[in-house]
Amino acid sequence: MDLIVKAKNIDLEYNGRQILNIDNLEIYNYDKIGIVGKNGSGKTTLLKVLLGQIELKTAEIKTYGKISYIPQLEQIDITNIEDKSILGKLNVHNVEGNNLSGGEETKLKIAKALSENSDGIFADEPTCNLDKDSIDYITKTLKYYSGSVVVISHDRYFLDEVVNKIWEIENGKITEYWGNYTDYIEQKEQEKQTHLKKYEQYINEKQRLEKIITEKQKQAQKVGKSKNQKSTENGGRLAHQKSTGSKEKALHKSAKAVEKRIEELEEISKPIKERQIHFRISGSLEIYNPVPIMSDNLNKKIGNKIIFEDAKFKIPLGKKVAITGANGTGKTTLIKMILNKETGIEISPKVQIGYFAQNGYKFEKEKNVLEFLKEESDYQVSEIRSMIAMLGLNQNVITRKMKTLSGGEIVKILLCKMLLGRYNVLIMDEPNNYLDIPSIEALESLMKQYKGTIIFISHDKRLVQNVADIVYEIKDNKRLFAKWSG
Repeated sequence: MDLIVKAKNIDLEYNGRQILNIDNLEIYNYDKIGIVGKNGSGKTTLLKVLLGQIELKTAEIKTYGKISYIPQLEQIDITNIEDKSILGKLNVHNVEGNNLSGGEETKLKIAKALSENSDGIFADEPTCNLDKDSIDYITKTLKYYSGSVVVISHDRYFLDEVVNKIWEIENGKITEYWGNYTDYIEQKEQEKQTHLKKYEQYINEKQRLEKIITEKQKQAQKVGKSKNQKSTENGGRLAHQKSTGSKEKALHKSAKAVEKRIEELEEISKPIKERQIHFRISGSLEIYNPVPIMSDNLNKKIGNKIIFEDAKFKIPLGKKVAITGANGTGKTTLIKMILNKETGIEISPKVQIGYFAQNGYKFEKEKNVLEFLKEESDYQVSEIRSMIAMLGLNQNVITRKMKTLSGGEIVKILLCKMLLGRYNVLIMDEPNNYLDIPSIEALESLMKQYKGTIIFISHDKRLVQNVADIVYEIKDNKRLFAKWSG
């Protein structure tokens, strides 16, 4: 059991907010740790503190051995990769560092880290922008890696396969859970149920004691009235006054004692109730065609490259359809062909499409969020607020201008706009990119509840597994192969 990292007194504040407040942590060579938490909770910051890239006056960081780092956004020297065989396994051909796609750059960062013969690997979203084959490779490699792994990831399948421990960061603190992501969710659910039970017990006991207080106060009032009445009738005899007065005092004293018991009860906070939104499609947008989008003979050629050849697909009404395949097989091309109603694609006249693009969206940045969301929506402000809350956004975001939002906030607002819009078919290109796991799970729930038809591209296995009724995989022979999941 070799210690790889030992850290003490990690204390970091930013703009008056506690980012990290960790007294002690240790990482051993057998650890495969997944770090989870909401966007902005300090996950990446923690990795950089442990790596020494962020120095804190109070922190004591000791590293035993060599640690390689796979960053998400930062540029690193990706030349001089020692083990060239890794490049082949990741299907990397361009290693010059110029005009690299996001996926190619991530693969080179992975290859460099894996070829450095380190004692540990720290990784920040290593599956981001990767296709299925590359995700499978990095998943298998890190699963059987001989050293320690500390990874930030929103990919639940990847976390289930790789990690044996979860660190949840919330309010600057780390809570440790043994097992993979599914184990973590099960433990969180148990905690939730335990909290609910304790809350119910607390409320029941409080109500029981409050009832006792009310009864004793009523008894005291009754004794007081009796004392006054008897005192008047009997000329105010002193013995009777003392007797009834003692009873009244005893009842008040008993009530006070019960009040103290209520004060001494451990207060249990009310469990947060999950918000729900009820989707609806207006009558004017109802589609009666059982297959509103389809193709019996789809062909597409860009230059000399054949993208589709005699391909076929059907999008049944109301179904959730996933489009999968390796990078460059034509997934985004297919949805753009649908959007452009290109030759070979049949689309019902009543189809109204809402589109979430992978790389941006045109909108008026001067508008505030609420104005932007209400533009093409029939939903009430309360329903808009519910969806915003479900995706983990603060309620005050609706008063802000679009131009003030962060990248992650814009993605969530664009998803809200599409889901709440006057559409009956939604097309989503990698909607889970840049979302934290709680937001992905909320999006997953919203997609499942949506009353219309959804076509979506995603490399997230768990999202596809949980949402899709049909999965179309595009393969090298330019065909689409369908698999019904239910």
